[in-house]
Amino acid sequence: MHIGNVRTALFSYCLAGPEGRFLLRIEDTDRARYDPDSVASIEESLSWLGLTWDEGPEVGGPCAPYVESERLSLYRVASDRLLANGAAYHCFCAPERLETLRLAQRAAGLPSRYDGRCRTLRTAEAGERAAAGEPHVVRLRVPPGETRWDDLVQGPRRFDNDAIDDQVLLKSDGFPTYHLGHVVDDHQMGITWVIRADEWLPSTPKHLLLYAALDWAPPGFGHVSRVLAPDGTKLSKRHGATAVLEYRDQGYLAEAVVNFLAFQGWSPGTEEEIFSLAELRQRMTVDRLQASPSIFDRQRLEHLNGVWIRRLDPDVLAHRLTEWLPQATPAQRHAIAQMVRERIRRLDEVPKLVAFAFGDPTPDADHIRGQVDAEDAVRFLDRASEALSGDLADLMERLRGAAADLSSEGDGTDGPAPGKEQVRDLMRVLRVAVTGETVSPPLPESIALLGRERALSRVARARALLSAP
Repeated sequence: MHIGNVRTALFSYCLAGPEGRFLLRIEDTDRARYDPDSVASIEESLSWLGLTWDEGPEVGGPCAPYVESERLSLYRVASDRLLANGAAYHCFCAPERLETLRLAQRAAGLPSRYDGRCRTLRTAEAGERAAAGEPHVVRLRVPPGETRWDDLVQGPRRFDNDAIDDQVLLKSDGFPTYHLGHVVDDHQMGITWVIRADEWLPSTPKHLLLYAALDWAPPGFGHVSRVLAPDGTKLSKRHGATAVLEYRDQGYLAEAVVNFLAFQGWSPGTEEEIFSLAELRQRMTVDRLQASPSIFDRQRLEHLNGVWIRRLDPDVLAHRLTEWLPQATPAQRHAIAQMVRERIRRLDEVPKLVAFAFGDPTPDADHIRGQVDAEDAVRFLDRASEALSGDLADLMERLRGAAADLSSEGDGTDGPAPGKEQVRDLMRVLRVAVTGETVSPPLPESIALLGRERALSRVARARALLSAP
């Protein structure tokens, strides 16, 4: 499931609201593209985001089964009914002929569509050939005229039937296409609203014609705007059209992804921007869905993810870090959660930030010294060792005092206080000595995570490196 798929599922889930029912149906009738593993991925994606289905695989329901390949007899009954009332017909054209037709139409700059060759076959003859086992499909017989409907999102829509292809409804393998399958299933399952991407707008007349031919009342159709890349082009993988579970693997929170996707085609009508899934289900209404395209803004997703990380209780964040820091103890993860929650935008940033506590970084002398004279760096590390022996609560105050004293001594004057840059450079020496990095979580928390003895050992090692010839 990609961003567009899940966004549509999210809208359906929210619009069902507390009083409606949200259905998951596996449409697996395209056997050439069917991948059994994808079903588990769909269920895992929805479950991760909290989009629990009221009816569907695993949970069952009054309209079971919810897998189309297990419902073939229903599609055959509907197909036979359409054939009997003239709304559909048998087509015996071989795939090779249809491919030749498509190529010729493309070469002529014409839209690709069936030319109606089998449309005029006598019903009796076509029935005899089909009964004899001659390979065939069943096609929709599009009538003349026009098709209109009032879309839940797009408003009034109109299509000339002359522009609608005689769509295949039942394939030669006995499996339905999406067009027949979802119409039959939506009717049988009592679906009242169908929310889908606006790419399906041109197909909606075919579906409405099927409902009319079968004498069934159609559901309401709502076609939500497509999600575009920042440059206005079709969203591709490099822009963010990646499998939803990859966002989980990149350290995004489900809460942030849901919050972000809600604004890809919906507006609350206020300046509010932070919504939980429960709040969205209470607030989202179909009249606030937007027909204009939305833009996938990765920076906004990062911002929202940071907001949601900071909103997490430290205990909850510590638990979320389990898969990112399997080597850490529960106490360490809790301490790390407190350290990083104000500093990160994604959970995958955490392992690098605290790698110093679970490995043994060995920076060289130049990296440790930075912009500081080697002798001054050694002298500061000596004073830092003394400071580390005391209470960590006021460690930073003592370290800054030592750095300021050392900078003043280096001036050899009683002039103005040393600049912030001098103190910063000396503090950087200690940070690199202890963590191996110039940027890390706050030193007191880093040292507490590392442990006083290990921190002192690293300071001693850094001092030895700086003192070596």
